[in-house]
Amino acid sequence: MAEVRAGPVPYIYVCTRMRVRKAKLLPREEYLRMLNMGLSEITRFIEETQYKKEIDELATSFHGIDLIEIALSWNLAKEYQNIQKITPGTLKDLTRAYLRKWDIQNVLTVLRGKLHGERSGKIREVLIPAGELDKHFLDRLIEEPTPERIIEALKGKGVYPLLSRSFDGGVKEEFLPRVENELYKQFYAELISMAMSGIKGGRQFMDYITLDIDIKNISNMFRFRADQSGEEMMSAVIPGGTISPQQIQRLMYIRDRNEFIDALVPLVKVRVLRELLEKLREEKSIREIEIDLIKVQLAEMESMSKLHPFSIHPILAYLEMKKYEIINLRALARGKESKLTPDRIREYLVI
Repeated sequence: MAEVRAGPVPYIYVCTRMRVRKAKLLPREEYLRMLNMGLSEITRFIEETQYKKEIDELATSFHGIDLIEIALSWNLAKEYQNIQKITPGTLKDLTRAYLRKWDIQNVLTVLRGKLHGERSGKIREVLIPAGELDKHFLDRLIEEPTPERIIEALKGKGVYPLLSRSFDGGVKEEFLPRVENELYKQFYAELISMAMSGIKGGRQFMDYITLDIDIKNISNMFRFRADQSGEEMMSAVIPGGTISPQQIQRLMYIRDRNEFIDALVPLVKVRVLRELLEKLREEKSIREIEIDLIKVQLAEMESMSKLHPFSIHPILAYLEMKKYEIINLRALARGKESKLTPDRIREYLVI
């Protein structure tokens, strides 16, 4: 497909295409229906949707949960790649920068798989080649014999310098969480630098980055509070949100839940997020809190896309909503494979 030129008309075109794509995403009612299906029924249902091509292509080589996993990964990667092809001008630059977060996830997935002795095919099933590292490059990484060789193969890529420094004495699994935190901090710092560089659309891009950082930091605060590991929280804080690292550090010393929320709410600028935090005074599981925060983030992104209909916002909103459709379908398939009850599976769905 030919790349679209920059200018007002192409911007209108691509943002309109995002709204059309978004309209094709599965509605809440379909997930509720699938909760009462078996795995084979879910596979047939998915085959009747936009995932038909991938299911048909893979059905001769895979079946059951493996078929669904790989088909979903293929579809998401191809969709993200196609969107990059039709996105014009600086919107393309912003979209590509945003999608580089998949490089971090993919590299860490390959490293963890290698450390755990996973077979290459199993690692390949869950990779989403949507960033700078394409499918062929990731295939080469998977075939490297050791984690150290994987990192050497990344020389010249954006993630290499930090990985090389972090694992100078050899790759050990206990270092991975810390390295993951540092990679994401670097990723968001690069996005902020790009947004603040004067690039067209940078202000709207910065609005999304700030929201994303705030959601992640708030989610981590609740998670680390539940684990009573406030000191570890500070290594996971992502700078650049509306809540500063210094404010987060002070919040983490507040043990009483109501006092914590009382101190947190005034620091939050997004109204729907403040309203959600008030509801989190009641005891909820960390998973429930994380899903509630994701729902607020998606709702706010939808509001942003309506406020700025011909900007980066409709693109980012669709990319995130598409991602969570894949996450939901995987949760349904894995839940059915593990014979979980419908109520238990529903706890993992973002609907």
